[in-house]
Amino acid sequence: MHYIRQLLWSSCLSLGLIASSMAEESMMIDKFDAQPELRWKYFSDQVMGGVSQGRAEFEAEQGAPVVRLSGQVSTANNGGFIQIRRDIAKGSVDSATGVYLTVRGNGQLYYLHLRTSRSLMPWQYYQASFQTSEQWQTIQLPLSAFERSSSWLSKSPKASSLRNLGIVAFGRDHIADLEIAEIGFY
Repeated sequence: MHYIRQLLWSSCLSLGLIASSMAEESMMIDKFDAQPELRWKYFSDQVMGGVSQGRAEFEAEQGAPVVRLSGQVSTANNGGFIQIRRDIAKGSVDSATGVYLTVRGNGQLYYLHLRTSRSLMPWQYYQASFQTSEQWQTIQLPLSAFERSSSWLSKSPKASSLRNLGIVAFGRDHIADLEIAEIGFY
């Protein structure tokens, strides 16, 4: 009887580890391979009358896929952004506590925007900034570091309500040049 109890306990622990491992594997991670242009969309302030110019290019950096967001961000005509954005599958990041990204850039400040099921208007999002350098670096941004853009939103985003994320050059006149090799949730 003792042997059977040990065997059952061992099986339960194994199943728990497998379930935990599967939950970690199901978190969204994007390495910009396998047709990333189907997942990621480029947007600029031109959708609202702005004049910023840019592009998102999916290319290979030393054989590894990356996305490059580049262009001229202009605050003229009430504009001021270029971005790439992708949807997050419902339930795929429910246990996330933050976002990480592996990037390099031109030393400028960039932003990560998260939108939730409660972000109904285009100007409603959660935002966290990150600084780039010419060297590749992995940046971790806990969900608690994201600030809301509107008082209509909760004070901080809840992982279970995340619906899309954007990588954004935003808010000031500057030249954007940012490469992203990987982005995901932890």
